[in-house]
Amino acid sequence: MVSSEWLSVSLDHLTHLHYPVSTPPTPDAFPQKQFYSTGPSDLITVVVAIAIMAVLRDVLRIWVFEPFAHWKLTRDLHARKHAAKALANGHANGHANGHANGHANGYANGHANGHTNGHTNGHSNGHANGSLPLKLTKKERALVHRSVLRFAEQGWSVVYSTFSWNYGYYVHCNVPTTFANLQTLWLDYPHIPIPGPIKFYYLLQTAFYTHQILILNAEARRKDHWQMMTHHIITVALLWISYYTNFTRVGCIIMLLMDWCDIFLPLAKMMRYIAIPQIFTDSTFGFFMVSWLVTRHILFVLIMYSVLFHLPRAVVYVYDPSRGLFLTEAAWWGFCVMLSALEVLQAIWFWMICRVAYRVVTGSGAADERSDEEVDGNDTNDTKDD
Repeated sequence: MVSSEWLSVSLDHLTHLHYPVSTPPTPDAFPQKQFYSTGPSDLITVVVAIAIMAVLRDVLRIWVFEPFAHWKLTRDLHARKHAAKALANGHANGHANGHANGHANGYANGHANGHTNGHTNGHSNGHANGSLPLKLTKKERALVHRSVLRFAEQGWSVVYSTFSWNYGYYVHCNVPTTFANLQTLWLDYPHIPIPGPIKFYYLLQTAFYTHQILILNAEARRKDHWQMMTHHIITVALLWISYYTNFTRVGCIIMLLMDWCDIFLPLAKMMRYIAIPQIFTDSTFGFFMVSWLVTRHILFVLIMYSVLFHLPRAVVYVYDPSRGLFLTEAAWWGFCVMLSALEVLQAIWFWMICRVAYRVVTGSGAADERSDEEVDGNDTNDTKDD
């Protein structure tokens, strides 16, 4: 029989951060919080977070986003079909009545009366039958199903990114680093022990990107599958390496930049999938585009500059794990290469974003080229009706 003490210890390992330590004498961040060191058991926290995310994602998808999107799309589709049917009835009745009255009263009066009666009858019939759902074709059902799934997928991204950006901003406001002076990222290295909120933020983000890797491999592949996979793998590697080498402050500020855009692109996609008026979709996409330029090609490049030039001057190359010092020239080059690879991927995506913006300006509307379509696209090719 399992003892209650063993169960209590096991639950504690699953629900609490590991390696608590005493608060430093003069902490420069979160002085009222519990502090922690790092260790291999932190992987337990990441695995638990991945499991919780998987459950939350499915709960939101199945019980919130899919039902809402299905209701909205089918309601709009039925409304359009009823309107088309009413207009067709109006024209049919108009021609019939027009020709009948035309023989008796003259073609001109008959034609005018016919159109008047036809439109009246058509609208009346349309309203009378409006409460009766019209049968959807196989193609229409496939399109609705596809849009519902896409809407639900993007919904989880909006929910998580909104939460993580706000939590990241809370962390940023409580550490002595600023975008105005990025040299503060390296002062007093190593930044150990780690305050609880920073440890939680880091492990949560690591779990999220690891979960995204699993999702990418589980779902139908999109056009940019390998770019996304490369991005997530590099991100997870940077998170783990910076976490265990005590460079968490630069990691926190980069994650804050990344999460901002990850709110608005999926939000714009959600609007498009459920046919929100185009002006709102385009406006959201435009805000996202400006945000991407500022966060990922201006501020992110400034951070890369700080890693390239400020870090080697502020931190001595010393490998001494007993003191929490892990920066070697090889490690520095590794950070530079991985950050540069991320920027290259972001530049490729920004080129695609600019192409979408061109279509918006020319009147075609916003549609993200990066990952909207699956590789085979078979789900929308069947045009047969039931």
